[in-house]
Amino acid sequence: MTEYKFYQIDAFANKAFEGNQACIMPMDAFLPDDQLLAIAAENNVAETAYLVAAGEGRWKLRWFTPAIEVPLCGHATLAAAHVLFQHEGYTGDRIVFETVKSGELIVERSGEGYVMDFPASPVQEIEVKDDIVAALGARPVAAYAGAFYAAVFETAEQVKSLSPDLKALKALGAGDLIERGNFGCLAEGGDGVDITSRFFAPGSGIDEDPATGSWHCMLAPVVAASTGRNELNCYQAFPGRGAFIQTRLEGVRVKLAGNAVTVIEGRFRL
Repeated sequence: MTEYKFYQIDAFANKAFEGNQACIMPMDAFLPDDQLLAIAAENNVAETAYLVAAGEGRWKLRWFTPAIEVPLCGHATLAAAHVLFQHEGYTGDRIVFETVKSGELIVERSGEGYVMDFPASPVQEIEVKDDIVAALGARPVAAYAGAFYAAVFETAEQVKSLSPDLKALKALGAGDLIERGNFGCLAEGGDGVDITSRFFAPGSGIDEDPATGSWHCMLAPVVAASTGRNELNCYQAFPGRGAFIQTRLEGVRVKLAGNAVTVIEGRFRL
């Protein structure tokens, strides 16, 4: 029997039961993909992230939902950095994660939390299609294609009240959309924030994600394109949890700021 260190983290959270859950497992080398996927399915949270040391201040990083490997995951990257800083003895102030499809991702300490440096998703405005309106159950005032599908609504209350047909959404997308069945919905305003959003991801095996860093890498350029604003205080309005994420668009990169909390430490046995 082989044992691996196991951490469950609430990311983009200041206390337990906020933000999004991620399981983090440091390894000497990545296991075969089928085993990594099976472990993620067993953990049954939004993402399980695997870490392999790659030199001083550098780690290789991969992310799996219970259904697929994903090209970018913000909250699990934040959780992975939190584990290295708080539990694995790393004393530096800057971590570089090497990833297969998203290049180098950087996480730095910042006060009591962390700031992440991620690639911004290129976006283009597209036509609002009736099949997507039907699946969302409401008509957005604008839509954008990029890493995901972004639907822009008039008010934060519209976003909060969405109850989409997830089975229908799973098969839908737009143009060269990288990931079909992954929809971010946003509106300006909200309770003390600039942007309120939600993220539905049946195409990745997740009905709705509580806190999504990769979505905010698209949200930031969408808002900048429509309003010219590059710095935002955002709230992802997942029922029962919720998450606050600060974004700053800097050219082709996005800075994401937030905190993380450890809720479980243990061993995973194979």
